[in-house]
Amino acid sequence: MCTGKCSRIIAYTLYPMVLLSIICNIVLFFPDLSTEYVKKQHITGEVMYMGGLIGGGLLVSFHFSYVLDCKGGSQMFLSILFAALGAAGAVYSFIAAFLGLTNGPLCKSETGDWQRPFQSSNMTYLTDYKSWAKCSEPKNVVLFNTALFMTLLIASCLQGLLCAMQIINGLAGTLFGTCDKKEVR
Repeated sequence: MCTGKCSRIIAYTLYPMVLLSIICNIVLFFPDLSTEYVKKQHITGEVMYMGGLIGGGLLVSFHFSYVLDCKGGSQMFLSILFAALGAAGAVYSFIAAFLGLTNGPLCKSETGDWQRPFQSSNMTYLTDYKSWAKCSEPKNVVLFNTALFMTLLIASCLQGLLCAMQIINGLAGTLFGTCDKKEVR
């Protein structure tokens, strides 16, 4: 397969993952689908890091927006730099999502205080569904955070893998050309 065509396939594959990362990060701001928690600043720092929006969204999208117009060896070299930037964005998104899962949500506890009851649980709360009752508000916030941060974690792994593939592909395109064939008559 030609390196130019491979670059475009990678770029088109990244589109839905970028969109998914952005949507997940935005939705994380609205637990229980309410703006009340944002207004009262009852949102975790990991949501505020905006890993899915900045890392998995913006930084990764720089990569595919450039690659779609990529033709020729020198442009393939630049695609390596943009893919590295995309990989860095994927790593940032992964770290923010991992920390979000590790520390758990901010919620109103049984005592009525806003805290992070799972912060020192070493992620054991993820499989101990009975412990989720420690959070009384927002409703189902543990499931909400877990599902969205897990989605961001998986998407960032796939984005990182695809950006790494593009780095290798871009290196091949730089060294050997893109093999874009012209019509023969």
